[in-house]
Amino acid sequence: MTIADLTIAPLIVPATLDDDTAADFHAYGELNRRICDEQVGLPDLAPDAAQLLPNWQDDADSLDLGFIARVDGEIAGMVTISFAQEEEAHAAEIDLLVPEDRWGHGIEDALLSRAETEARDRGRSVLQIWSLHRPEEAEQMLVPKTGWGRVPATRLSDLIESRGFTLEQVERNSEADLRSDPAPLRTALTDALAVAGPDYRVLEWTMPTPPELRAGFAAVLAKLSTDAPSGDMDFVAEVWDEDRVVRREARLTGAGQTVSVVAVQHVPTGDLVAYNELLIGAERRGVTHQFGTLVSKEHRGHRLGMIVKCANLLRWRELMPDATVVSTFNAEENRPMLDINEAVGFVPVSYAGAWQKKL
Repeated sequence: MTIADLTIAPLIVPATLDDDTAADFHAYGELNRRICDEQVGLPDLAPDAAQLLPNWQDDADSLDLGFIARVDGEIAGMVTISFAQEEEAHAAEIDLLVPEDRWGHGIEDALLSRAETEARDRGRSVLQIWSLHRPEEAEQMLVPKTGWGRVPATRLSDLIESRGFTLEQVERNSEADLRSDPAPLRTALTDALAVAGPDYRVLEWTMPTPPELRAGFAAVLAKLSTDAPSGDMDFVAEVWDEDRVVRREARLTGAGQTVSVVAVQHVPTGDLVAYNELLIGAERRGVTHQFGTLVSKEHRGHRLGMIVKCANLLRWRELMPDATVVSTFNAEENRPMLDINEAVGFVPVSYAGAWQKKL
Protein backbone atom coordinates (compact mmCIF):
# COMPACT_ATOMS: atom_id res chain seq x y z
CA MET A 1 0.00 0.00 0.00
CA THR A 2 1.06 3.58 -0.66
CA ILE A 3 -0.43 6.67 0.92
CA ALA A 4 -2.03 7.38 -2.48
CA ASP A 5 -4.22 4.29 -2.02
CA LEU A 6 -5.65 5.71 1.21
CA THR A 7 -8.94 7.60 1.39
CA ILE A 8 -10.33 9.35 4.47
CA ALA A 9 -14.00 10.27 4.74
CA PRO A 10 -16.32 11.44 7.55
CA LEU A 11 -18.09 8.88 9.73
CA ILE A 12 -21.85 9.02 9.17
CA VAL A 13 -23.94 9.12 12.35
CA PRO A 14 -27.20 7.28 11.60
CA ALA A 15 -30.59 8.01 13.10
CA THR A 16 -30.79 4.37 14.21
CA LEU A 17 -28.54 1.35 13.88
CA ASP A 18 -31.10 -0.22 11.54
CA ASP A 19 -30.65 2.52 8.94
CA ASP A 20 -29.09 1.79 5.56
CA THR A 21 -26.37 4.29 6.50
CA ALA A 22 -25.45 2.55 9.78
CA ALA A 23 -22.84 0.06 8.52
CA ASP A 24 -19.87 2.30 9.21
CA PHE A 25 -21.10 3.11 12.71
CA HIS A 26 -21.46 -0.60 13.42
CA ALA A 27 -17.88 -1.01 12.18
CA TYR A 28 -16.79 1.80 14.50
CA GLY A 29 -18.17 -0.04 17.53
CA GLU A 30 -16.54 -3.29 16.45
CA LEU A 31 -13.19 -1.61 15.81
CA ASN A 32 -13.36 0.16 19.18
CA ARG A 33 -13.66 -3.18 20.97
CA ARG A 34 -11.05 -4.84 18.75
CA ILE A 35 -8.46 -2.18 19.61
CA CYS A 36 -9.02 -2.62 23.36
CA ASP A 37 -8.67 -6.38 22.92
CA GLU A 38 -5.45 -6.08 20.91
CA GLN A 39 -3.87 -3.53 23.23
CA VAL A 40 -4.75 -4.90 26.68
CA GLY A 41 -6.91 -7.99 26.19
CA LEU A 42 -10.02 -6.26 27.56
CA PRO A 43 -12.56 -5.70 24.77
CA ASP A 44 -15.31 -4.89 27.27
CA LEU A 45 -13.50 -1.67 28.20
CA ALA A 46 -14.96 -0.23 25.01
CA PRO A 47 -18.64 0.52 24.40
CA ASP A 48 -20.31 -1.04 21.37
CA ALA A 49 -22.16 0.82 18.62
CA ALA A 50 -25.50 0.79 20.47
CA GLN A 51 -23.92 2.31 23.56
CA LEU A 52 -22.01 4.90 21.54
CA LEU A 53 -24.83 6.17 19.33
CA PRO A 54 -26.85 8.27 21.84
CA ASN A 55 -23.76 10.29 22.73
CA TRP A 56 -22.96 10.97 19.07
CA GLN A 57 -26.50 12.07 18.33
CA ASP A 58 -26.52 14.74 21.04
CA ASP A 59 -23.92 17.50 20.63
CA ALA A 60 -25.29 19.89 23.26
CA ASP A 61 -22.43 19.19 25.67
CA SER A 62 -19.79 17.55 23.46
CA LEU A 63 -19.47 17.48 19.68
CA ASP A 64 -18.11 14.20 18.28
CA LEU A 65 -16.61 13.85 14.80
CA GLY A 66 -15.21 10.72 13.18
CA PHE A 67 -13.16 9.90 10.08
CA ILE A 68 -12.71 6.54 8.38
CA ALA A 69 -9.59 5.47 6.53
CA ARG A 70 -10.11 3.00 3.70
CA VAL A 71 -7.69 1.05 1.53
CA ASP A 72 -9.17 -0.66 -1.55
CA GLY A 73 -12.62 -0.01 -0.10
CA GLU A 74 -11.92 -1.77 3.19
CA ILE A 75 -11.87 0.04 6.53
CA ALA A 76 -8.25 0.30 7.69
CA GLY A 77 -8.68 2.58 10.70
CA MET A 78 -10.62 5.43 12.23
CA VAL A 79 -10.07 8.53 14.31
CA THR A 80 -12.60 10.35 16.46
CA ILE A 81 -12.38 13.87 17.89
CA SER A 82 -14.48 15.23 20.75
CA PHE A 83 -14.97 18.92 21.42
CA ALA A 84 -16.34 20.06 24.78
CA GLN A 85 -18.90 22.79 24.16
CA GLU A 86 -18.09 25.14 27.04
CA GLU A 87 -16.99 28.57 25.82
CA GLU A 88 -13.71 28.23 27.71
CA ALA A 89 -12.77 24.86 26.19
CA HIS A 90 -9.36 24.76 24.50
CA ALA A 91 -8.84 21.03 23.94
CA ALA A 92 -9.83 18.44 21.37
CA GLU A 93 -9.84 14.82 22.59
CA ILE A 94 -8.64 12.28 20.03
CA ASP A 95 -9.11 8.52 19.86
CA LEU A 96 -6.96 6.80 17.23
CA LEU A 97 -8.24 3.37 16.17
CA VAL A 98 -5.86 1.50 13.88
CA PRO A 99 -5.68 -2.31 14.21
CA GLU A 100 -2.34 -4.05 14.58
CA ASP A 101 -2.27 -5.45 11.04
CA ARG A 102 -2.65 -1.94 9.55
CA TRP A 103 0.15 -0.19 11.42
CA GLY A 104 3.28 0.90 9.63
CA HIS A 105 1.70 1.91 6.32
CA GLY A 106 1.05 5.58 7.02
CA ILE A 107 -2.59 5.12 8.06
CA GLU A 108 -2.05 6.12 11.68
CA ASP A 109 -0.08 9.24 10.68
CA ALA A 110 -2.70 10.30 8.14
CA LEU A 111 -5.57 9.92 10.61
CA LEU A 112 -3.72 11.76 13.36
CA SER A 113 -2.94 14.59 10.95
CA ARG A 114 -6.60 14.79 9.94
CA ALA A 115 -7.62 15.06 13.60
CA GLU A 116 -5.08 17.80 14.23
CA THR A 117 -6.34 19.73 11.19
CA GLU A 118 -9.93 19.48 12.43
CA ALA A 119 -8.89 20.72 15.87
CA ARG A 120 -7.03 23.70 14.42
CA ASP A 121 -9.92 24.54 12.10
CA ARG A 122 -12.26 24.63 15.10
CA GLY A 123 -9.98 26.95 17.04
CA ARG A 124 -8.64 24.44 19.55
CA SER A 125 -5.13 24.98 20.90
CA VAL A 126 -4.64 21.69 22.77
CA LEU A 127 -4.77 18.08 21.60
CA GLN A 128 -5.34 15.22 24.05
CA ILE A 129 -5.16 11.46 23.48
CA TRP A 130 -5.13 8.37 25.70
CA SER A 131 -3.04 5.23 25.24
CA LEU A 132 -3.73 1.78 26.75
CA HIS A 133 -0.99 -0.38 28.25
CA ARG A 134 -0.66 -3.86 29.67
CA PRO A 135 0.41 -4.19 33.34
CA GLU A 136 3.92 -5.39 32.55
CA GLU A 137 7.52 -4.29 32.53
CA ALA A 138 9.30 -3.61 29.24
CA GLU A 139 12.68 -2.43 28.03
CA GLN A 140 11.31 1.09 27.63
CA MET A 141 9.10 2.35 30.45
CA LEU A 142 7.44 5.77 30.32
CA VAL A 143 7.00 8.00 33.38
CA PRO A 144 4.46 10.86 33.26
CA LYS A 145 5.10 14.46 34.29
CA THR A 146 3.25 13.83 37.55
CA GLY A 147 5.94 11.30 38.52
CA TRP A 148 3.26 8.78 39.53
CA GLY A 149 3.12 5.43 37.77
CA ARG A 150 4.86 4.11 34.66
CA VAL A 151 3.75 2.29 31.53
CA PRO A 152 5.50 0.26 28.81
CA ALA A 153 6.06 1.97 25.48
CA THR A 154 3.76 0.92 22.63
CA ARG A 155 3.51 1.74 18.95
CA LEU A 156 0.85 4.31 19.73
CA SER A 157 2.94 5.97 22.45
CA ASP A 158 5.96 6.02 20.13
CA LEU A 159 3.88 7.68 17.41
CA ILE A 160 2.28 10.39 19.52
CA GLU A 161 5.54 11.15 21.33
CA SER A 162 7.20 11.63 17.94
CA ARG A 163 4.38 14.01 17.03
CA GLY A 164 5.01 16.29 20.01
CA PHE A 165 2.67 14.88 22.65
CA THR A 166 3.80 14.74 26.29
CA LEU A 167 2.78 12.01 28.75
CA GLU A 168 1.06 14.02 31.48
CA GLN A 169 -0.52 11.36 33.69
CA VAL A 170 -0.94 7.61 34.19
CA GLU A 171 -4.26 6.09 35.22
CA ARG A 172 -4.70 2.64 36.71
CA ASN A 173 -7.52 0.43 35.42
CA SER A 174 -8.64 -1.90 38.21
CA GLU A 175 -11.23 -4.66 38.47
CA ALA A 176 -13.11 -6.14 41.42
CA ASP A 177 -14.79 -9.56 41.43
CA LEU A 178 -18.51 -9.16 42.14
CA ARG A 179 -18.75 -12.84 43.05
CA SER A 180 -16.37 -12.56 46.02
CA ASP A 181 -17.48 -12.61 49.65
CA PRO A 182 -19.41 -9.37 50.36
CA ALA A 183 -18.68 -9.46 54.10
CA PRO A 184 -15.60 -7.17 53.88
CA LEU A 185 -17.69 -4.59 52.00
CA ARG A 186 -20.35 -4.62 54.72
CA THR A 187 -17.75 -4.26 57.44
CA ALA A 188 -15.97 -1.41 55.65
CA LEU A 189 -19.29 0.38 55.08
CA THR A 190 -20.32 0.06 58.72
CA ASP A 191 -16.97 1.38 59.92
CA ALA A 192 -17.04 4.30 57.47
CA LEU A 193 -20.59 5.30 58.43
CA ALA A 194 -19.54 5.40 62.07
CA VAL A 195 -16.64 7.74 61.23
CA ALA A 196 -18.83 10.02 59.08
CA GLY A 197 -21.43 10.40 61.81
CA PRO A 198 -24.95 11.86 61.70
CA ASP A 199 -24.06 14.90 59.57
CA TYR A 200 -23.99 12.65 56.50
CA ARG A 201 -26.67 10.37 55.09
CA VAL A 202 -26.70 7.93 52.15
CA LEU A 203 -29.05 8.33 49.18
CA GLU A 204 -29.52 5.68 46.48
CA TRP A 205 -31.30 5.69 43.13
CA THR A 206 -31.30 4.13 39.68
CA MET A 207 -31.19 6.65 36.83
CA PRO A 208 -33.03 8.81 35.96
CA THR A 209 -32.25 11.00 38.95
CA PRO A 210 -35.35 12.06 40.90
CA PRO A 211 -36.31 15.67 40.02
CA GLU A 212 -35.78 16.89 43.57
CA LEU A 213 -32.15 15.71 43.48
CA ARG A 214 -31.14 16.98 40.04
CA ALA A 215 -29.84 20.39 41.13
CA GLY A 216 -27.69 18.88 43.87
CA PHE A 217 -26.44 16.15 41.56
CA ALA A 218 -25.56 18.75 38.91
CA ALA A 219 -23.49 20.64 41.48
CA VAL A 220 -21.42 17.63 42.52
CA LEU A 221 -21.02 16.41 38.90
CA ALA A 222 -19.53 19.80 38.02
CA LYS A 223 -16.80 19.27 40.60
CA LEU A 224 -15.47 16.16 38.85
CA SER A 225 -13.90 18.34 36.15
CA THR A 226 -12.09 20.51 38.72
CA ASP A 227 -11.55 18.41 41.87
CA ALA A 228 -10.32 15.10 40.42
CA PRO A 229 -6.50 14.81 40.02
CA SER A 230 -5.59 15.56 36.39
CA GLY A 231 -1.97 16.70 36.41
CA ASP A 232 -1.44 19.43 33.82
CA MET A 233 -4.17 18.19 31.48
CA ASP A 234 -6.15 21.15 30.16
CA PHE A 235 -9.69 20.26 31.23
CA VAL A 236 -12.37 22.93 31.12
CA ALA A 237 -14.51 23.57 34.21
CA GLU A 238 -17.79 22.02 33.13
CA VAL A 239 -21.02 23.96 33.50
CA TRP A 240 -23.87 21.85 34.89
CA ASP A 241 -27.55 22.45 35.55
CA GLU A 242 -30.61 20.25 35.82
CA ASP A 243 -31.12 20.17 32.05
CA ARG A 244 -27.60 18.86 31.51
CA VAL A 245 -28.22 16.11 34.07
CA VAL A 246 -31.32 15.07 32.10
CA ARG A 247 -29.41 15.12 28.79
CA ARG A 248 -26.55 13.08 30.19
CA GLU A 249 -28.84 10.46 31.64
CA ALA A 250 -30.73 10.14 28.36
CA ARG A 251 -27.42 9.40 26.65
CA LEU A 252 -26.31 6.92 29.31
CA THR A 253 -29.56 4.96 29.37
CA GLY A 254 -30.49 5.41 25.70
CA ALA A 255 -29.19 1.96 24.71
CA GLY A 256 -30.90 0.15 27.58
CA GLN A 257 -28.03 0.59 30.00
CA THR A 258 -28.71 0.69 33.74
CA VAL A 259 -26.93 3.13 36.07
CA SER A 260 -26.98 2.94 39.87
CA VAL A 261 -26.05 6.01 41.88
CA VAL A 262 -25.14 6.22 45.55
CA ALA A 263 -24.60 9.71 46.96
CA VAL A 264 -23.89 11.22 50.34
CA GLN A 265 -25.86 14.24 51.47
CA HIS A 266 -24.51 16.71 54.02
CA VAL A 267 -27.48 16.96 56.36
CA PRO A 268 -26.87 20.49 57.76
CA THR A 269 -26.76 22.05 54.26
CA GLY A 270 -28.68 19.52 52.16
CA ASP A 271 -25.81 19.46 49.63
CA LEU A 272 -24.78 16.31 47.81
CA VAL A 273 -21.06 16.03 48.59
CA ALA A 274 -20.03 12.60 47.28
CA TYR A 275 -21.24 10.11 44.69
CA ASN A 276 -20.46 6.87 42.87
CA GLU A 277 -21.98 5.53 39.64
CA LEU A 278 -22.07 1.97 38.28
CA LEU A 279 -23.21 1.19 34.72
CA ILE A 280 -23.96 -2.01 32.81
CA GLY A 281 -25.21 -2.73 29.30
CA ALA A 282 -28.68 -3.84 28.30
CA GLU A 283 -27.79 -7.52 28.66
CA ARG A 284 -27.15 -6.92 32.40
CA ARG A 285 -24.30 -9.40 32.62
CA GLY A 286 -20.53 -9.36 32.41
CA VAL A 287 -18.50 -6.21 33.03
CA THR A 288 -19.83 -3.26 35.02
CA HIS A 289 -18.22 0.14 34.47
CA GLN A 290 -17.74 2.60 37.26
CA PHE A 291 -18.33 6.07 35.87
CA GLY A 292 -17.93 9.03 38.21
CA THR A 293 -16.73 8.83 41.80
CA LEU A 294 -16.01 12.00 43.74
CA VAL A 295 -15.86 13.44 47.22
CA SER A 296 -16.05 17.25 47.36
CA LYS A 297 -12.78 18.73 48.55
CA GLU A 298 -14.34 20.47 51.55
CA HIS A 299 -15.83 17.18 52.82
CA ARG A 300 -12.82 14.88 52.48
CA GLY A 301 -11.49 13.08 55.53
CA HIS A 302 -14.86 11.65 56.62
CA ARG A 303 -14.62 8.29 54.80
CA LEU A 304 -17.27 9.37 52.29
CA GLY A 305 -15.41 7.75 49.39
CA MET A 306 -15.51 4.40 51.19
CA ILE A 307 -19.22 4.89 51.90
CA VAL A 308 -20.33 5.54 48.32
CA LYS A 309 -18.05 2.87 46.89
CA CYS A 310 -19.10 0.09 49.29
CA ALA A 311 -22.78 1.01 49.38
CA ASN A 312 -23.05 0.97 45.60
CA LEU A 313 -21.13 -2.30 45.21
CA LEU A 314 -23.47 -3.94 47.72
CA ARG A 315 -26.54 -2.45 46.04
CA TRP A 316 -25.25 -3.57 42.64
CA ARG A 317 -24.92 -7.19 43.73
CA GLU A 318 -28.65 -7.23 44.43
CA LEU A 319 -29.64 -5.31 41.29
CA MET A 320 -27.37 -7.18 38.87
CA PRO A 321 -26.75 -10.75 40.08
CA ASP A 322 -25.29 -11.77 36.70
CA ALA A 323 -22.64 -9.03 36.65
CA THR A 324 -19.16 -10.46 37.12
CA VAL A 325 -16.64 -7.65 37.60
CA VAL A 326 -16.48 -3.90 38.10
CA SER A 327 -13.90 -1.92 36.10
CA THR A 328 -12.66 1.53 37.14
CA PHE A 329 -9.93 4.05 36.24
CA ASN A 330 -8.09 6.22 38.77
CA ALA A 331 -5.11 8.54 38.51
CA GLU A 332 -1.99 6.94 39.98
CA GLU A 333 -1.50 9.96 42.23
CA ASN A 334 -5.02 9.60 43.64
CA ARG A 335 -3.86 7.48 46.55
CA PRO A 336 -6.94 8.07 48.72
CA MET A 337 -9.22 6.49 46.10
CA LEU A 338 -6.71 3.77 45.22
CA ASP A 339 -6.43 2.91 48.92
CA ILE A 340 -10.20 2.44 49.02
CA ASN A 341 -10.15 0.32 45.87
CA GLU A 342 -7.37 -1.91 47.15
CA ALA A 343 -9.08 -2.32 50.52
CA VAL A 344 -12.29 -3.62 48.90
CA GLY A 345 -10.61 -5.99 46.43
CA PHE A 346 -9.77 -4.07 43.25
CA VAL A 347 -6.62 -5.23 41.43
CA PRO A 348 -4.78 -3.61 38.46
CA VAL A 349 -5.55 -5.08 35.02
CA SER A 350 -4.30 -2.37 32.66
CA TYR A 351 -3.11 1.25 32.55
CA ALA A 352 -3.87 4.34 30.49
CA GLY A 353 -1.57 7.18 29.56
CA ALA A 354 -2.97 10.72 29.24
CA TRP A 355 -1.08 12.67 26.57
CA GLN A 356 -1.26 16.32 25.59
CA LYS A 357 0.11 18.57 22.87
CA LYS A 358 -0.05 22.37 22.73
CA LEU A 359 -0.64 23.68 19.21
